[in-house]
Amino acid sequence: MSLVRLLDEQQQRLKALVELLEQERSLLAAAEIDGKRLADIAEHKQTRLQKLEATETLRQSVQRRLGYADGPAGARQAALEAGCLDDWERTLERTREAHRLNTLNGELVTLRMGQNKRLLAFIHQAAEKTVYGASGRVAAQPGRFNASV
Repeated sequence: MSLVRLLDEQQQRLKALVELLEQERSLLAAAEIDGKRLADIAEHKQTRLQKLEATETLRQSVQRRLGYADGPAGARQAALEAGCLDDWERTLERTREAHRLNTLNGELVTLRMGQNKRLLAFIHQAAEKTVYGASGRVAAQPGRFNASV
């Protein structure tokens, strides 16, 4: 497979990944999260990442087989000599975009988790303060006065 075709395939897969990451970001930013849809996106994202990894492994293999050094410098040189440097640069740009979106989504997940923890702590604290007795009335709690007298 030619380097041009490999880079084109990588760009298409990166584009699809970026679209999924944008959908994921929208779901994470919504007031109410659609857990089923988020799980579906995570599954599709995993599949796309595996395919992207396979393409990248093949590209690196071709790069080495053609005698270019491993790493970004060798990849750039291979693309330059194959006449597809612009394709390589677009591939790198899409990779950076996917990385940026994935990082942003991770931050959104962290924010949501923090909100959920605070909400659960509040609910737990409120539940401890309103313990009902056998009569169905709120029992007196330590540190609180009994207003039912």
